[in-house]
Amino acid sequence: MQVTDVQQSAFSRTNPFPAKVLKNVNLNGAGSNKETRHLELSLAGSNLTYLPGYALGIVPQNDPELVAALLEAAQLDGAASVRLNKEGDTLSLKEALTNYFEITLLSKKILQQAAAFTENEALKSLLSAENANQLKEYTNGRDLLDMVQDFGPWKLSAQDLVSLLRKMTPRLYSIASSIAAHPDEVHLTIGAVRYNAHGRERKGVCSVQVAERVQEGDTLPVFVQLNKHFHLPEALEKDIIMVGPGTGIAPFRSFIEERAVTKATGKAWLFFGDQHSSTDFLYQEELEKYQQDGVLTRIDAAFSRDSDQKVYVQHKMLEHSQELFAWLDKGAYFYVCGDKTNMAKDVHEALLQVIEKEGGLSREAAEAYLSEMQEQGRYQRDVY
Repeated sequence: MQVTDVQQSAFSRTNPFPAKVLKNVNLNGAGSNKETRHLELSLAGSNLTYLPGYALGIVPQNDPELVAALLEAAQLDGAASVRLNKEGDTLSLKEALTNYFEITLLSKKILQQAAAFTENEALKSLLSAENANQLKEYTNGRDLLDMVQDFGPWKLSAQDLVSLLRKMTPRLYSIASSIAAHPDEVHLTIGAVRYNAHGRERKGVCSVQVAERVQEGDTLPVFVQLNKHFHLPEALEKDIIMVGPGTGIAPFRSFIEERAVTKATGKAWLFFGDQHSSTDFLYQEELEKYQQDGVLTRIDAAFSRDSDQKVYVQHKMLEHSQELFAWLDKGAYFYVCGDKTNMAKDVHEALLQVIEKEGGLSREAAEAYLSEMQEQGRYQRDVY
């Protein structure tokens, strides 16, 4: 399949399409520590299309409870009218904080600008040059509500508050479906982000909106984001190796569905990982059916909490290093999707070890081998 731009649609990042929610289910079993939503959206009438490897952007809404808490802490009237931009568009403050502005991220710039609206000495001290490290630490994991609660009393109008804020950023998710398998639909795999920090429960803006407040029949504003650097090989006979723990499975569901439709003859090997096999094996039945049908050649799954020793996808790669290298040496494409902070680095290191050991190469030669794979487009990463 050629990697070309998607056909033209009137809908885009600046003019998202209101996609109807057809299905919204939790993929995790009862008792899981996680909540991963499988979302199916209709693209009917949008003229939007996509290739496996592309992402879908969602323009989210802020949590109404967070907006209410912010209005109360700032002692501002949600009905007050505010200007949004240079063009002079207006909304009520409540609507603006819900739909238009980013309120869950705090930056040095916001704190510096906010200092003009308070006499608070603690804020002035935090912004002094010698406290640069404390400032960085303060902004990490805190939001606008923390700032308003921590550094009052405020002399702040509704317009002053929004003047501090930047426009809401769309959230991008790897597409988890093939349009050839599901015409006029797009599927996503979204992990709900929830954690406690600085004395409050924190929630991912878009992921928790989807998990808690989006019902079947609702619409979400979406657009397609192309990704030229993450795609299936054009030749259907090429072998592929996919490493996608957790929600990193998403683009590989898309790859597998596409290969089933196009009747690709190349072999396909999936490494999947999560916490518990009984509750966290995402899309297990589908994947096992693809294996029975021969679309997937093999699946190796690592469940980190099912044994005393934590087992991750990179350990499974090392366990099967001989066969893995044999696939690579015959020209297989290698894909990684997921967390770049730890997982992608660990997988990269494991891949180097496999090439070094099984290829009988020095570390330098193994790195050159991997670099050549990258240049040929045979080593692709979609990490975040």
